[in-house]
Amino acid sequence: MSILYPVDGAKPKICYHKRMIVVIVAGGSGTRLWPLSTPDYPKHLLALADDSRSLLQRTYDRAKRLTDTIYVVSEVSHIEHVRQQLPELDDTKFIIEPGRRGTAHCILAALVHIGRVHDANEPLVTMAADHYVRDIEGFRHSFRMAAQTVASEQRMVLVGVEPDHPSTGFGYIEKGDLQNEAAFVYNVASFKEKPAYATALDYLSSGKYLWNCGYFAGSINVFEKTMQQFAPELYQTYVALQKAGSETEFDETYLALPNTAIDYALIEKVSNLLVVPASFDWMDVGSFADLHKATVSDEQGNSITGNIQLEEVANSLVQNHEDKPVAVIGLDNVVVINTPHGIVVARKDLSQKVGDVCKRFSVLQ
Repeated sequence: MSILYPVDGAKPKICYHKRMIVVIVAGGSGTRLWPLSTPDYPKHLLALADDSRSLLQRTYDRAKRLTDTIYVVSEVSHIEHVRQQLPELDDTKFIIEPGRRGTAHCILAALVHIGRVHDANEPLVTMAADHYVRDIEGFRHSFRMAAQTVASEQRMVLVGVEPDHPSTGFGYIEKGDLQNEAAFVYNVASFKEKPAYATALDYLSSGKYLWNCGYFAGSINVFEKTMQQFAPELYQTYVALQKAGSETEFDETYLALPNTAIDYALIEKVSNLLVVPASFDWMDVGSFADLHKATVSDEQGNSITGNIQLEEVANSLVQNHEDKPVAVIGLDNVVVINTPHGIVVARKDLSQKVGDVCKRFSVLQ
């Protein structure tokens, strides 16, 4: 990144380089929004927020505002659905996981593939396929800033989201000193696990913490250097995948790996990380309460889809995806979801428990 300081006293202009690689991670078990999503058709494939475009397609649309070089990583059982939703993407841009082995190894698979065809110094940013963002220009600015910081500093860079409530469901990034005052890029002081409510409230009040949403940037060279220094075991796995002489050997090596998240395997071990505070709105849509916030509601706070009749109902999310009629009477703060896969009726503030409950059904295991 370069910053131009004009002689007339105007604000400095930040000049972005154009080259960038985006990796969209399109995985998931489809349990948190069951029965809308299922293990065979997880939430990133669904159009959830008053939109004809799925979460994956919306993420792809945002990525196109950053670059023309976009890769999508998806597990073998979902790859055909992903291809169908992104018909304009060249077939060489799909990276197939032979089985779910966590985001750490998913990212390694992408690095191996991309490293064979791209400059090892080209900035590379990753993003999940199932996040909900409305401010596209703010998103574009934040990720371009992260990519340019990678290019100038040769360090890994996170994008952290400013918290708007004391969430106990997210990890937190503690901001350290400003590394770049003009660009508002911070050193990372520490990571905090999902906190108790009182601690989360302190984090929110302090203004020193960001939600850790799994957005990070590097380059092939930066990832390799960082793994060698801070996660040598992960680097050895990377080398083993690089050395696989055939697709069969790659798949066998990959399937022998444990299921590991990139945060634990690498990110939280690195002592010289940087973070860019996001300049966009963000939602994980990890529960039906989140989905309700992302949809349009009427004056009573109800979001309704399908053949439904309500009477004395408020602050509720009600969706019916079958022809049979559904009636809800005299309830407040509830979720009612009916699909051919099942029915959920829950108090909205407990809807995050849906994932745990649906796993008890043997058909979903």
